[in-house]
Amino acid sequence: MQQNVTVSMPYGDARLDLKVPARNLLAVLSPRDTPACDDPAAEVRRCLQMPIGSPPLREAARGARNVVICADDLTRQTPVHLIIPALLDELNASGIRDEQVKVLIALGTHRPMTPREIDSHYGAEVTRHVRVVNHQWQSDDALVNLGTTPNGTPVSVNRLAMESDFLIGLGSIVPHHIPGYSAGAKIIQPGVCGAVTTGATHYLSTRAPRSYLGQVENPVRAELEAIAGQVGLKVILNTVLDPAGRLVQAFYGDFIRAHREGVRRAQQVYGVPVPGMADIVVAGSHPCDIEFWQAHKSLYPSEISVKAGGSIIIVTPSPEGVSVMHNDLLEFAALPSERIDTMIRRGEVKDVVSAAVVLAWAKTREHAPVSLVSEGISRENALALGFTPYASVDDALQAALRRHGPDATVSVLTHAPDTLPILP
Repeated sequence: MQQNVTVSMPYGDARLDLKVPARNLLAVLSPRDTPACDDPAAEVRRCLQMPIGSPPLREAARGARNVVICADDLTRQTPVHLIIPALLDELNASGIRDEQVKVLIALGTHRPMTPREIDSHYGAEVTRHVRVVNHQWQSDDALVNLGTTPNGTPVSVNRLAMESDFLIGLGSIVPHHIPGYSAGAKIIQPGVCGAVTTGATHYLSTRAPRSYLGQVENPVRAELEAIAGQVGLKVILNTVLDPAGRLVQAFYGDFIRAHREGVRRAQQVYGVPVPGMADIVVAGSHPCDIEFWQAHKSLYPSEISVKAGGSIIIVTPSPEGVSVMHNDLLEFAALPSERIDTMIRRGEVKDVVSAAVVLAWAKTREHAPVSLVSEGISRENALALGFTPYASVDDALQAALRRHGPDATVSVLTHAPDTLPILP
């Protein structure tokens, strides 16, 4: 009788069990089980007292009249409810009153957060003391044009961020397919920039044969940092979290130097050795579960882990569907990568942000066909993405095993968006 191994992975607020034949299982990959700090609030205060490449906050901000804190939205696990009160304490100590501080939600091109979501995500201690506002990336009146970078990227940025005289960025560092790692300057671009800027940097990321996932220095990271410098980002406070979203370590200081220190810690948490490429990769989208616009981050570690011509199975709840703000992508997502690229270059698509992301999906799909298991994405929309839909992960796995044969190898990425596979 064939023996199965049951692999459990997060699925929204629940868990999903997958049965993999023991003879086929190559690896179960998850971020490392790293001890979280005992007192997260104390760790945030510690990093503020030990700045990296910059003066302490209360010294650096002294005399500022208008402080803006750019902070992650609800699609990220950054503990902003702990960080912002600590920042306010330091700012108050430097003589800055709460009414001189605003929190700008770095939506990128995500949907706006609702008042209830803002209260829940940032906490009453924040919303009671300072104004928290959504980045209006679709409003020309809310944006300022700064010309172009030396590399030719047009820069359009939120007016509140540009007109502040002390700009702080928050974020959490994980491997990311566009700039290599998240956080750092990414809180400015795409966080509080216009769609024209975001489209340009996203499209830049597709110039490489494969994504920049896990590459610390790359052309996109350099462009993001050039934009952040142009906008005037002063300092960052970045965190590294464990797979459960608990704080491991915090880093405060210069937006490049502090970020690189955090990246070194993130590599220890998220970098996972892989015994080899598998014929089939099953990837859970946690913690990027809200919509496929977030869950697609499961594709890139899967691509690293799967053989050319293999099979990728993405498992995601995606309760908000494919994308609240970019549903136009369904019109061309299933096209070949070469055709999508041509459409972008010829100006045939208005939303370059979605087109660039879809181009990356197409390149992954052409490396290995993608199956999709999702309660939130209809069969019709899955097909429009160029994916093969299945009702269950077991059905998808059995179909892949039939395709690749009885000796096919299977790897499971339980937290795919936060996993950096490291091959021998």
